Amino acid sequence: MSFPMANFAPVDEQLTYLKKGSAEIIRESDLRAKLEKSRAAGKPLRVKLGMDPTAPDLHLGHTVVLRKLKHFQDLGHTAIFLIGDFTGMIGDPTGRSATRPPLTREQIEENAETYKAQVFKILDPQKTVIDFNRRWFAKFTADDFIRLMAKYTVSQLLEREDFHKRFREEKPIALHELLYPLVQGYDSVALEADVELGGTDQKFNLLVGRELQRAYGQESQVVLTTPILEGLDGVNKMSKSLGNAIGIHEAPLEMYGKVMSISDEMMWRYYELLTDVQVAEIERMKREAHPMQAKKELARRIVGDFHSPEAAGKAAEDWARQFQKSEVPEDVEQIEISVARIRIADALPDSGEGGGAQLITSDPSNAEVLRADKLIREAGFTSSTAEAGRKIKERAVHINGKVIEALAILVSLREPMLVRVGKKIKRVVLTLP
Repeated sequence: MSFPMANFAPVDEQLTYLKKGSAEIIRESDLRAKLEKSRAAGKPLRVKLGMDPTAPDLHLGHTVVLRKLKHFQDLGHTAIFLIGDFTGMIGDPTGRSATRPPLTREQIEENAETYKAQVFKILDPQKTVIDFNRRWFAKFTADDFIRLMAKYTVSQLLEREDFHKRFREEKPIALHELLYPLVQGYDSVALEADVELGGTDQKFNLLVGRELQRAYGQESQVVLTTPILEGLDGVNKMSKSLGNAIGIHEAPLEMYGKVMSISDEMMWRYYELLTDVQVAEIERMKREAHPMQAKKELARRIVGDFHSPEAAGKAAEDWARQFQKSEVPEDVEQIEISVARIRIADALPDSGEGGGAQLITSDPSNAEVLRADKLIREAGFTSSTAEAGRKIKERAVHINGKVIEALAILVSLREPMLVRVGKKIKRVVLTLP
């Protein structure tokens, strides 16, 4: 299936748009030649992005390469989003120091359905080809697999850093893992891809696709890789397990607030990798725009992409009330906590029972000393008291606008508390037993 377009933009203009946010193009001269041929013939390129449905939800880090597929789509080329429902059962060994447990067929199918819904937050559903690699691999015979394996050597596969390291350290490498690059590479043969996209960590697999296409008598695809996006900490790869991710299903205000928490320097990288703003415009903003206004615009764009412009506008207003005008969003969650669950039963180091407690209330006449870490846990900000204690040490906990610096806090039993941990905020009402 293709979606032809009568006129394509000049090749130099297309290349400028496609190179924005790209890490490497192998080779750029080949991409230029394919674009020139496409423009002359009026025939769109077939651009492939494959993802194994190994997790149910995507975060912004996953959308960097999805947005690059959208850029090809914007230029009139055929965007093919390939769901690896066959390769997902093998498990991509990229970056793994041990064999990845294969998912069940049921898990794959469930995750695949969520992927289809999520990618259309970026891609145009009317102009996107969704395919599954089980479509051709389900028909593969033993003979077909033997012929495929004959196209590559074990020594070539061991050139891959992951495999080479595990082999050197005498760690197991399962045979099905060695098959993964070949199976992914064959997807490009089956789809007759002109271009394949992937993160920089996928480079080896993408290059195998180039070689297999030549082996099967096809013109080699161009490989275009995109950078790995850093998370909210600005250092580590965005990952839910590291707690530095922005999920694309998060509530608008939470998403907006997280974007506003990144550094000014990281903001420009997010503009480059997570928006369609042209390079020239980004450079102009760097020179002329105030960082706070630029960051608000970035947050608005990102929330608008994954929710709606209206939701982005409301998130901006709520965030301004919450963090700039010290007001509370209209829909802030309210939690009731029994005082008995957070009273101080034993003396705390360097605080005592009352002495040294941090004063939070303006009405000490009806106040009581409570455990701040237990309060944070009971309010659902953390899963444990120990984690809540770490948040306090990191100065990430605010109650009624004050940074909490002690485990013991003196609070009024009559006043609701506005509690913020990071970018999450809740109203806490204390109840007597």
